[in-house]
Amino acid sequence: MATLNPFLPSIKQNPLQIQRGSSVSLPRRTQLFTRAAASISVSWEEQIPPNAVRRKRDPSWRGGFSLGVDLGLSRTGVALSKGFSIRPLTVLELRGQKLELRLLDIAEKQEVDEFIIGIPKSSEGKETEQSNKVRSVAGRFAVRAAERGWRVYLQDEHGTSAEALDHMIAKGLGRSAREGRVDAYAAVKVLERYFSHSGKGIELVVPKQVELQNKLRQGPPKDVDFFPDN
Repeated sequence: MATLNPFLPSIKQNPLQIQRGSSVSLPRRTQLFTRAAASISVSWEEQIPPNAVRRKRDPSWRGGFSLGVDLGLSRTGVALSKGFSIRPLTVLELRGQKLELRLLDIAEKQEVDEFIIGIPKSSEGKETEQSNKVRSVAGRFAVRAAERGWRVYLQDEHGTSAEALDHMIAKGLGRSAREGRVDAYAAVKVLERYFSHSGKGIELVVPKQVELQNKLRQGPPKDVDFFPDN
């Protein structure tokens, strides 16, 4: 499972491996080089822009919605972004395939087309042992999501749990209420960071299968409510 930064160019095999003695003319080679350079200059961001990027380019853009996911050892917080509204959605006490299927079900009902999964890093921005576990889960989940044309991104979540707790205290939520909902509020903070940074710093999780990569580029079927002319 490959994890690519959508702000870096996608790497393709060099088509200019011309055998010795080839009769291809110099102008023809120049044309091939120009086309190849153009093909590798298109970043994943340009091919399939994250919703945060689309919103920055066009504040009036109305399209797919985003699901924030705060993965935990026993509980997973989920938050939803629709337009400029971000709210805690639920806390799932599921793991493995059951968790993946439940997230897909939520996405289907909420018209989500991208998942923003928080990845824990140190205060210096370095990967941790838990980071590897999250990457593994995200990699498997990205395959299921790509089958539907949905994208999976990784967003640095360092400090979001503490931010979520402070937010809940400020809202006047008691200890019992906080214990059951802090994971969902942490997912809210993951989404807030993603949109406040306009998607910069996130990583697109790309399946190795070429057919799934093509499905990501095509995206999910367009909603006729947003695109009535198609």
